[in-house]
Amino acid sequence: MTAPSRLTPETVIERERAAFAARSPRSAALAKRAAPHWLSGVPMHWMADWGTPFPLFVSNASGVTLTDADSHGYVDFCLGDTGAMYGHSPAPIADAIAAQAARGLTCMLPAETVASVGELLSARFKLPFWQVAQTATDANRAALRWARALTGKSKVLVFQGCYHGTVDETMVRLRGGRTVPREGAIGPAFDAASAAVVVEFNDIDALERALQGGEIAAVIAEPVMTNIGMVLPQAGFLDVLRARTRAHDVLLILDETHTLSSGPGGYVASLAWQSDFWVCGKAIAGGLPAAVLGFTDDIEARMRAVLGKRTGGHSGMGTTLAANPLVFAALSAALTHLHTEDTHAEMHRGAVQLERGLQAVFAERNLDWHISRVGARLEFGFGPAPRNGSEAERAMRPTLEHALHLWLLNRSLLVTPFHNMMLTAPMLPAAAIDRLCASIGEFLDSVDGIVSME
Repeated sequence: MTAPSRLTPETVIERERAAFAARSPRSAALAKRAAPHWLSGVPMHWMADWGTPFPLFVSNASGVTLTDADSHGYVDFCLGDTGAMYGHSPAPIADAIAAQAARGLTCMLPAETVASVGELLSARFKLPFWQVAQTATDANRAALRWARALTGKSKVLVFQGCYHGTVDETMVRLRGGRTVPREGAIGPAFDAASAAVVVEFNDIDALERALQGGEIAAVIAEPVMTNIGMVLPQAGFLDVLRARTRAHDVLLILDETHTLSSGPGGYVASLAWQSDFWVCGKAIAGGLPAAVLGFTDDIEARMRAVLGKRTGGHSGMGTTLAANPLVFAALSAALTHLHTEDTHAEMHRGAVQLERGLQAVFAERNLDWHISRVGARLEFGFGPAPRNGSEAERAMRPTLEHALHLWLLNRSLLVTPFHNMMLTAPMLPAAAIDRLCASIGEFLDSVDGIVSME
C-alpha cells in the first residue's frame, strides 16, 4: 500500500487559507465593509496577525467556545492571549459588571470597593501597597518611572526576548553582544538602546557584570519568559536575581501578566522572597481591561519621600479612566471567585492532560520537541528546551507554526497566532484536549519536513 503523499508547510498554508476563505463568507463580507475605515481592516492592528486571508470576525465568546460571524464554533486555547484565561465572560465578572454599569462607569474618584479590593490584593499576592492601571504596559511604565525616581539611576535591565507590553525602554534586543533597538518598532520616541541593557535570561555572570556598572535603576523580568517561546528559569536563577539586585541597590520588577496561570497567587507564591514591584494585567480582572502594580512597605516609604519633595505638575503616570468603578467591580469579583485554589486546580488538571497528550504525540513520531508549562500555560518548541531567549529564537520555525495554526483553525481549534502557546481554562472539557492533540498529530503526519531525532 502506497503511503499518502505529504505536503510542504507552504502548500498547507496555501490550502488552508483557501479553505478558510471558502468557509467564512460572512467574515469576508465584514472585512470588505470594515476595510475603508480601519487600518488593515481591524480596530487594533494585532487582530490582522493571524495569517488568514481576512480577519476572523467574532459574534460570541463564552467559556472556551468562540463563535465566528459564520456560526462556526471553536474551542479556544488562545483565550485572548491570556486576557480571557479564566474563560470568556465568567459569570461572576459578567454579573459584577452588569450590576455596576447602572451605578457609574468612571468618575476619577475612589469607589466604595477600593478598601476591600486592596485587602484582597494584599492577601492574595502578599504585597501591602497597590495602584491600578488600565494595562500592564501602563503599570510597567509607572514602575520604571518610580524606579528611576527612587534610585537616581537612569537605565533598565531586561532579558533577551523579553516582553513587557509596549514600554519603550524594553523594546530592545541583544545582537552581537550589543544592546540595539528592537526590529519592527514603529516611530520609537527615542533610541531605546540608550535607556536599557540587555542580557540573556539564566546568565548570572552577564547579569552581575551589567549590575556592576552602577547605572541600572531596575531589572524588569518575567519569572518565566513567555514571548520568545517559553524559557523556564534554571534552578536558583531567580534567587540569585533577587540577591544581586539587592546587593547593587537595583529594584526588581516582576511582570506576571503571562505567568498568573501558575496559581492563585501567581508564580511568586512559590518564591521565598518579594520583588520590589509586582505587575499583572490581562486576566487580573477576569478579562476587563485592568492592571495592578503592587509594591513593598519600603518602596511606599521611598515614594512618599519623593512626593514630599515634588513640585506641582503632571507626574507622567496615570490615565483618566484608570481605577474606575467598573474595573473595581470586576477586580473584586475576580479576586473572590477566579483567583482561587479550586479554579486553578481545574486549569492545571487540563494543562497536565494536554502536556501528557502532546508528549505522547511527539514521542510516537520520534520528535525531540520540548513542552514547557507554567501552571495552565503551555508552549512547545522544535527541539530541546532553550536556556535563554537567543536559543529560543534560533529554534523557531515560523512557516511551520503558521501552517499548524491555520490547520487547527480550520478544524475549529484556536491557538495563538504566534509561537505555540495554549491555555487551559477551568471549564475546558477533557475531550477537547484530546481533540487538539489528535489534530496536531494528524498535521504532523500530513506535512513534509518535520525533523525527527537522529
